[in-house]
Amino acid sequence: MRPESPEPEPPETDDIRRRFAEEARADRPDLATLCLLVGAEADPSLGEAGIDAAQAELDRLAGMLPFGVLGARAWAVALAELLAERCGFEGSPAEYQRLDASLLPVVLRRRRGLPILLSVVWIEVARRAGAPVYGVALPGHFVVGFGAPEERVLADPFGGGRLLTGADAELLVTGTTGEALEPAMLAPADPLDIVLRVLNNIRAWAATRPERTDVSLWAVELSLLLPSHPARLRYDRAQLLVQRGEFLRGAAEMDEYAQVVDAVEPSTAEAIRRKARAARAMLN
Repeated sequence: MRPESPEPEPPETDDIRRRFAEEARADRPDLATLCLLVGAEADPSLGEAGIDAAQAELDRLAGMLPFGVLGARAWAVALAELLAERCGFEGSPAEYQRLDASLLPVVLRRRRGLPILLSVVWIEVARRAGAPVYGVALPGHFVVGFGAPEERVLADPFGGGRLLTGADAELLVTGTTGEALEPAMLAPADPLDIVLRVLNNIRAWAATRPERTDVSLWAVELSLLLPSHPARLRYDRAQLLVQRGEFLRGAAEMDEYAQVVDAVEPSTAEAIRRKARAARAMLN
């Protein structure tokens, strides 16, 4: 039986994605804005008022930090005292089972989230207060860094703001991935790389729930709006379209992706074309 034609995207979704693409291509992409637009994609009812309220909450939290903080360690301690101790931002294993643990508007309200989203809260609050702060994308566990490399202090927002020694960071990496800690892992994370990692987490959540291909699809489509993204995402999107019964669109995108990889991996390209033919056959 032929599937029904897919419904067009609602206007508010089009606007969210337009704004997301524009912000991602700005000279200095705003991390909070991009993460809030991810939240609006997940829940269009958030609206402009909800996005503004979330930005105002970040401003409010920043205003609660003490004046005259100097030094990387002092900033890390001040953020831990405010966000972890006074405001209760922290993580728990249960957060890995929740989609909203990856959505900044909800994390600000619940004060719970995945390591990377709690780190986004820390980064954005600290940045507004003038702290020398940045994200640190350790494999398997995102944390926050303060100060220049020679005085760098690491903090773990998911762990209640615990300050990390070099040995602690090494243990986090080896404990989750089995890899050794490399100096490059401690480099400041680019805002767009942070957003892509957030979207990858959302896709990982949806991948274990076959009924949530809608979430997988919008997470892939937002990822494709980033200026730099893995080329394979185009193939992932094609597969999702086929899973959702949009066989012709999915097959067409598979063929386009096969053209891209044909020059370097002809056997892979042919395998993708076979899948495209199989998708079209589903309509017969």
